[in-house]
Amino acid sequence: MLKRSPSLTEQVKTHIKEQIVSGEFADGRIPSESDLAQELGVSRTTIRDALSRLENEGSVFRRQGAGTFVNEPGLQIKSRLEEIWSYEAVLEAHGYQPTVSVLSVKNVYPKQEIQQILDLEQGEKVTVIKKLFAEDQEPVVVTENFIPSKLFVTQPDKDQYCLPVYSLLEDFCLERLNYYLSEIIPVKAGKRLAETLAVKPQAALLSFEEIGYSDENQPVLWSKSIFRDDLLRFRLIRRNK
Repeated sequence: MLKRSPSLTEQVKTHIKEQIVSGEFADGRIPSESDLAQELGVSRTTIRDALSRLENEGSVFRRQGAGTFVNEPGLQIKSRLEEIWSYEAVLEAHGYQPTVSVLSVKNVYPKQEIQQILDLEQGEKVTVIKKLFAEDQEPVVVTENFIPSKLFVTQPDKDQYCLPVYSLLEDFCLERLNYYLSEIIPVKAGKRLAETLAVKPQAALLSFEEIGYSDENQPVLWSKSIFRDDLLRFRLIRRNK
């Protein structure tokens, strides 16, 4: 996840997933591990690990003694909540043509709550990047990303603030976003937010409030994303233990 060079297992998983989505497996049956290993020129262990990842995400299921099969309900999941993704990729997965615009970039003194979350000293600033994501020109998501200003080794150009936040951190702060701690919170649209997302005032919306952590397990980002759930839906598979 977010590695410069995906592992061989991840490459195999992606390849098999592309074959699944394009309907290349007759009757939904996945070839045997040995056949896939021979076809792709990798070990059976790599194939087994890739299929396990696909099973965990719900794209395939296994029947003991019968083999591995495409899980059609699982393919309805376009974006997985436990993975890090860009909103551009999410909108593309939903079949839309995404656009992103930077609404503002500011260096400010954060509120005490964000200062504590990001473990900042008094007087340290954060860079706040506000962006709007649209699908086929209709606004869907507005985001605010708070990054400690001291982390920037070089400053992005104006157009580079359009990059996904994990790319900004990696390219300009030399920090890799390892994981998020996320909360999903219902909100109502105030007047300004309603205008931005083209909804009625007091309309019900959903938001993600997230703390992003680096490989060193240090907080490097606080993010708030508010989106229209009439245009963007997330699904997940919940399993019985």
